[in-house]
Amino acid sequence: MKALKANDLRSKSVPELEELVKAERAALFQARRDLVFRQSTDNASLKTRRHNIARLLTLINEKKSGDKS
Repeated sequence: MKALKANDLRSKSVPELEELVKAERAALFQARRDLVFRQSTDNASLKTRRHNIARLLTLINEKKSGDKS
């Protein structure tokens, strides 16, 4: 799992970013489930996915607050 680049994400619209958040959350859930059932041992991917979700939510909030001003 590679970290998403903020510069690449800035060109996307808010609905596109929200879809990416939904996909990342589903992938995080799947990774946690795999870890619990010992189908995966990749702990680092959980951290990367959490950081990606935070990065996406930050960009969404920046875009939404930028539209209001």
